[in-house]
Order: sequence, then C-alpha cells, then structure tokens
Amino acid sequence: MTSPQIKAILILDNTDGSRVHAKYFDKNFKENKTQIDFETNLFAKTRGTFARSEADVVMLESSVCVFRSGIDVAFFVCGALDENELILVNVLDTLHDALNGILKSHLDKRTLLDNLDLVLLSTDEVVDGGLILETDPVAVSNRVLMKGATPSADTPVAELTIAQASQNARDQFAKWFRG
Repeated sequence: MTSPQIKAILILDNTDGSRVHAKYFDKNFKENKTQIDFETNLFAKTRGTFARSEADVVMLESSVCVFRSGIDVAFFVCGALDENELILVNVLDTLHDALNGILKSHLDKRTLLDNLDLVLLSTDEVVDGGLILETDPVAVSNRVLMKGATPSADTPVAELTIAQASQNARDQFAKWFRG
C-alpha cells in the first residue's frame, strides 16, 4: 500500500478562472502550458458550481479533484484517479480551515494575494512534494504564525519579532529592577 499522493493544490479566481496560487507535485505538470490548460479545463468544468459549506468532487483528465468555493475564489486539491476522495477532502479542508483562521474568515482574492506568503507557507505545511504532512488546521495555523515559538536566550535581537523583543526587554528590566 502506498501513501496518498497529491498532484496539485490550486486556488483559482471564481470569475475568470485565473490563477491565484498553484502548486503542482506531479511530473506530468512540469510545463506551464500544461498547467494553464488543466486550470482552464478545471474552471470550465466547475463553473457555476458553488461548494461553500462542503467539498464537491469532479473528475478531469487523469485526476480526481475536490474543491470548495470561497467568496470569489475556489480551492482545489487534485490527486490520481485511484486516490481516495476522503483523503483529498481532508487535505482541502485542512488548507481551507487553516487559511480561514489565519486570515480571519476573509478568503477573498484580494486578501489571499495580499497575504500570499501565508498562503504559500500554509500550503507547504500541509503538503510537501505531494506527500501529506499535516491534517490539523490549528497546527498548520500555529506553525505558519509561529505561535508557541519562544526565543531562547541566545537568539539574536535581529531575529526577534517586535512582540518578542518587547517581552524580552520587559523581562530583562524586571530582572534588573528586582535586583
């Protein structure tokens, strides 16, 4: 038995099918033209279908894709034809819910593009090289936002966030003040 493989994770504009974010893991999608053709066909097949509350499934070419709609974008996770749809839906829900939490329920095109770094990090935390790494949206959100990452005593000041630096200064001032 092989581990589940993801072929692609896509975020497409719901109005014209243009790419907001795409990450391909399958060797058949190396060329940009192949990717654009796949995205165009996928958008054409799912146009007019709004899956806001739960995922929907569509088969295209040699792939099975699950998707959810946002405000003006659609999230897709694609796998091989023999891939379990429930696993693909779990990956899709993880990415969708993590981004929903990180971006405070603003899953529209403008917000996703303004926070593309968080979208890329979230995608990388969920899937790497086609292998599923994490399916807990809270864990993905915490890693992307670096919650729980506490600086050690030997962390350079230049690598601290503003909140960490001010907390570090308060701690040192309190220690100096107490004696």
